[in-house]
Amino acid sequence: MNNLFSNLKGDFFGGITAGIVALPLALAFGVSSGLGPSAGLYGAIFISFFAALFGGTNTQISGPTAPMTAVSMVIIAGIIASHDGSVEKALPSILTVFLLTGLIQIGLGLIGLGKYIRYIPYPVVSGFMTAIGLIIIITQILPSLGYYPKEDSDFVDEYKPFAEELILENILREEAGEGILVLEDFEETIKRSHEVNEPAILEEAQTLAAAASSGVIGTVRVLPRAFRNIKWLELALAAMTIVIIFGFKKITTVIPSTLVGLIVVSGVAYGFNLDYRTISQIPEGLPIPRLEIFTEFKLQSITPYIFTALALALLGAIDSLLTSVVADNMTKTKHRPNKELVGQGIGNSIAAIFAGLPGAGATIRTVVNINAGGKTKLSGMIAGVLLLLILLTLGPVASQIPAAVLAGILITVGINVMDYKGLKAIPSLPKDITLGPLKLSSEVIIMLVVMMLSTFWDLIYAVGIGLVFASLMFMKKMGDLTAERSDVKSLEKEKAWEDESDFPKNLREEVFIKHLKGPLFFGSTSDFQVLAEQIPTTASTVIIRMDLMHYMDQSGLYALEDVLIDLRKSGINVLFVDVPPQPRYMMERVDIVPDLIPTEHIFATFEDCLVWVKENVVDVYDSTTLVNNPN
Repeated sequence: MNNLFSNLKGDFFGGITAGIVALPLALAFGVSSGLGPSAGLYGAIFISFFAALFGGTNTQISGPTAPMTAVSMVIIAGIIASHDGSVEKALPSILTVFLLTGLIQIGLGLIGLGKYIRYIPYPVVSGFMTAIGLIIIITQILPSLGYYPKEDSDFVDEYKPFAEELILENILREEAGEGILVLEDFEETIKRSHEVNEPAILEEAQTLAAAASSGVIGTVRVLPRAFRNIKWLELALAAMTIVIIFGFKKITTVIPSTLVGLIVVSGVAYGFNLDYRTISQIPEGLPIPRLEIFTEFKLQSITPYIFTALALALLGAIDSLLTSVVADNMTKTKHRPNKELVGQGIGNSIAAIFAGLPGAGATIRTVVNINAGGKTKLSGMIAGVLLLLILLTLGPVASQIPAAVLAGILITVGINVMDYKGLKAIPSLPKDITLGPLKLSSEVIIMLVVMMLSTFWDLIYAVGIGLVFASLMFMKKMGDLTAERSDVKSLEKEKAWEDESDFPKNLREEVFIKHLKGPLFFGSTSDFQVLAEQIPTTASTVIIRMDLMHYMDQSGLYALEDVLIDLRKSGINVLFVDVPPQPRYMMERVDIVPDLIPTEHIFATFEDCLVWVKENVVDVYDSTTLVNNPN
């Protein structure tokens, strides 16, 4: 507890500053998600406080972030679409998925997976972050133009026939579920058909129109209509916000430019009584727990989203631990990754119960906290408390913020989150793949594939495909490298190791020495299997030196077994030298030792092996005769 209050003044200013920076972003992320500004604010409050309290990075400031919001937006849209376009009906399922995300993160921390997050390949992370930026920028074009598809009557009219069919289909489905047979009970069907009225059709058509114009592809589809229906005031408010955010940074970075843009543009719009569109109403009072997560829980409603929740949890883990590394570099401290995952999981779980967006460690807010003097967990907790006080005292005022201002803020977030370092490196990365006449870089391909699939298809699947592709490329390179380093050559063509200089010259035709360098795994087994083909016909003994082969997987084990069986059939003795513990353990498990290689044929050093060779290998071939008569 003493450590918590050891830097009270610095933590107070750090937390206050970070909370102020978080406010406009929380509201913007909430609006962008589809759940409204209150969801972003609730997420920022609870995640900031509890992730700081239970986490493993003292200076971390957590809350909704661009990557987490982009993925959440897809999840929310999908669940709402499956609940007839009703946010209220879909909310329990949405929050259950978010709660599951938090619980998964707690589990990841408890089983100690935090230290493995750093193995995510950079091209995958780079492509994903650039895609996040593109998604945010593209999806905020419509609100920046003041165009909302569900309010475009001409566009909505296109979906009325489909809406009428869908309503009727739902009626028949409900009757089937209740055991009502239409052919036997016309009266009930006629009675329910009154639900197919103009207001219901309009509402359903608006839902379909909004769904058709959501996401990147949907936005691109309706852009021509948006440009024909521009609301110039909304565009001016968004543009002014963007200009202030980027311009004010050149004046000073002491005051957050995002907050300046929010206050100035909102103040002008409200002060001059302009006819602008506001964000949705922010509820007054304390956040209320949504207990329907538990009371209305249905396993089948979240089963399709379990993999999505896992992916969201992993994304939050990566996002948070990358920020923790940044914090470590700035403060010269060392975070505890598994404890940080537990803290993030607790924060996300509690936020879900109060209808908040999931989040992660936020790099900019963490940097602001450290620069303002924050050093302990108290700073993150103060940031959460500040946002709660703002909610309780300024909720009605915040509800008057123009929607276009938050769209402008999000566009600047999208611009900032893109990985320009990775994009600039594209021309200089080594071209290690040949496709016909083209030479390409595998890392560039991975980056671009993840970026394009994330932007235009699915964020989760894109990352999965990127990871698989990156893993395959890595295995291919390691296999090639291993094969190159452990090339099969006869002793005359291969430079002998230092301790082989005294090998008897008269036995070189009878003994073949194989040096294994690097792991024997599935990426190198095909090269190892040609060993039998390269052994000279004069050889009666093969020495396999394993000094530099410290790892063998199951594929390598069985490849070795096949080679040993072939050598035994050919009547060739095999000797092992300096077998490391892991390969020996593997060979003993499947009885390669001692069934194929007796323990007396395994030597600790080459000198010991050489003694056995001199005593047991007979000089059958005269080297002089072989040189003069090679046939």
